[in-house]
Amino acid sequence: MGKFTEESKQLLDLIGGKSNIAAVSHCVTRMRFALNDPAKADIKGIEKIKGVKGTFTQAGQFQVIIGQEVQEFYNDFVAVAGVEGVSKDQVKKAAKKNQNLLQQIMSSIAEIFAPIIPALVVGGLILGFRNVIGEIDFGNGTIVSQSQFWAGVHSFLWLIGEAIFHMLPVGICWSITKKMGTTQILGIVLGCTLVSGQLLNAYGVAGAAADAIPKWDFGFAQVNMIGYQAQVIPAILAGFCLVFLEKFFTKICPKVISMIVVPFFSLVLAVMASHFILGPIGWKIGSWISAGVHAGLTSSVNWLFAGVFGMFYAPLVITGLHHMTNAIDTQLVADFGGTILWPMIALSNIAQGSAVLGMIFLQKKNTKTQEVSIPACISCYLGVTEPAMFGVNLKYGFPFFSAMIGSCIAAIISVGSGVMANSIGVGGIPGILSIQTRYMLIFAICMLVAIIVPFVLTVVVGKKRLTTEDIYGESEDEETEEVIKVADVDLTTVVAGKVIPLEQVEDEVFSKKLMGDGIAIIPDEEVVHAPADGVIAVTMDDSRHAIGMKLDKGGEVLIHVGIDTVQMNGAGFEYLVEKNQAVKAGQPLLKFSKKEIAAAGKADTVVCVVM
Repeated sequence: MGKFTEESKQLLDLIGGKSNIAAVSHCVTRMRFALNDPAKADIKGIEKIKGVKGTFTQAGQFQVIIGQEVQEFYNDFVAVAGVEGVSKDQVKKAAKKNQNLLQQIMSSIAEIFAPIIPALVVGGLILGFRNVIGEIDFGNGTIVSQSQFWAGVHSFLWLIGEAIFHMLPVGICWSITKKMGTTQILGIVLGCTLVSGQLLNAYGVAGAAADAIPKWDFGFAQVNMIGYQAQVIPAILAGFCLVFLEKFFTKICPKVISMIVVPFFSLVLAVMASHFILGPIGWKIGSWISAGVHAGLTSSVNWLFAGVFGMFYAPLVITGLHHMTNAIDTQLVADFGGTILWPMIALSNIAQGSAVLGMIFLQKKNTKTQEVSIPACISCYLGVTEPAMFGVNLKYGFPFFSAMIGSCIAAIISVGSGVMANSIGVGGIPGILSIQTRYMLIFAICMLVAIIVPFVLTVVVGKKRLTTEDIYGESEDEETEEVIKVADVDLTTVVAGKVIPLEQVEDEVFSKKLMGDGIAIIPDEEVVHAPADGVIAVTMDDSRHAIGMKLDKGGEVLIHVGIDTVQMNGAGFEYLVEKNQAVKAGQPLLKFSKKEIAAAGKADTVVCVVM
C-alpha cells in the first residue's frame, strides 16, 4: 500500500469517482484534473484531506495542491482510481470543454496573440507618436509640416509601423501553426500571401471603384485580388484552414511522398480558400455593414443606431471590417459638411484605453502586467487600439465588455447632441481637435463618459473576477526581507536578479503562499543554484522547470522557474543534477533559456519557497 493510498481513495470519492475524470496529470506542486462535471467535486471535503493544501479552478482545470510529494500522491491516486495519467497539454485540452463558447474563443485568441504582444506594444507606441506629430494641427500646422526633420522621422517610423500592423496576418498565421504543432514556415508563407504587394491594399478597397480592383482571370471566373492588411479574423480563419489541411494530408499521405504532397497541397489549397472563399465572403459582409451604418446614421433614429455602433465597433475592429468606415466618413463629410461617425470611433478607442487604465489600477502591484498595460493604454489614447485589446482587454474578457458599454453610452450622447467632426482625425483623446468648435464642449463630456464608465466597470467587476492576491498584495521592501532568509538560508543566492514579493507572482498557488513562504526573483542569469547544502528530492523529468531540495539543516525548498512553463514540455530547460544527489550550497542545479521562455509567451520569474 502506498503512502497516500487512503488519501487517494478519499480524493477519488470526493471528486466524483472515476467516471467524472476526463484526464489527470500533475506538475511540481499540484494535481491537475479535467472533470466531466466540475459541480460534482466536493471542494470543502477535498481541502480537508490530509496532505491537501488547497484547491482552485483555472482555465477549466480543477487543481489540487499537494506540494513536493505530489509525485507520490499522484502515483497512488492513478493506481487507486484505475486511470492513466496524461500530459499537461492533454489535461489542458480536455479541460476546455468545461469552458463556455465565449471563454474558449477568448482563450484561443489570447494564446494566438501571446507571442505577438511585444510587437503590438511597440507598434502602438510608434503609430501613436506618428499621430501626434503628423495629424494634430497645433494652430500653425502639424509638427511634420513645419519641420523636415520630423517629416523624416514620421516617414521612417512608418517602416516599423507598417511591418507590425499591415503585416499582422503573417504573425497570426505563424502563431497558429506554432500553437497547433504544424509547419511554421507554411504559416509564414500563407500570411505573406494575404498581404502581398500584388494585391490591392485592404485600406484602399472601400474607396476603389469596382473596375479599379485587380483580378485573377481564369477565363470561366474572375476573383478580386484584395489584401488583408491589419485584418485579424480572416488571418485566423486562413491559419486554421492551413492547420486542418496539413493534418488531413499528413494523415492520409504515405510517408515516402509526404515531404512533397503535404506542404504543396496544404499551402495551395489554404491560399485558394483564403482568397476565393473567405475573402469574398468577408468583403461582402463588410459592404453590408457599410451600407447599414450609412443608413442608420442618416435615419431619424440615428441616436439609437449610435448605441449599437458604439457597442459593437470594437468587435468590428477585430474582424478588420472597420476599414469600411473610412468611405462612410468621406461620404458624410461631402453630404453634410462633417461626420458624426468618426467621433464615435474616437470614443470607442478611448473607452478601450480606459478599460486598460482600470486594469492598471487593479494590478498596480503587478510589475509584469504593467509592462504591457501602460504602453497599451498610452497607444490606445493616441488612437491605436490593438495592443490594448489583444494584450489586455480580450485576455481578461470583462475589460473589453466594460469598454463596449462605455462606448455605447458615449456614442448615444455624441450623436444625440449632433456632435460632428470636420474630418477623420486622431482616433483618441487628441481627436477633440478635429471636432467642430461648437461641439467641442459636449464632445469633452462624451470623452469623460468614455473614460469614467469603462474604468469604473472594469474596477468593480475586476475586484470580483480577479482572485489572485498579487493585485492587492503589499510590496514593501521590509516585508520582502523577512522571507529572504529562512532557517539561515539566503534564498537570494538561488539566482541573480531583482527580488520581488511572493504576492506579485502571477500564480495564486505561490502568491497566496499555499506552498509556503518565500520570494520571487526576476532573473538576470540563466542558472539556478542550491541555496544551501542538501539532497535533490524532486525533479520533473518531462518539463524540467522545477526542482525540490531537502536541506541538511532541516526543511525543504522548492525552486520553480517561470510561470506556467510546465506547458513548454522541457524546451529550454536542462537539469544539471539528478534526483537523490547530494549538493552543496552554490552548486548549479538547473539551466534555463530566458529567450525560449519569452518566445513561449511566459514570464521567467523564479519562485523560491520554503516548505
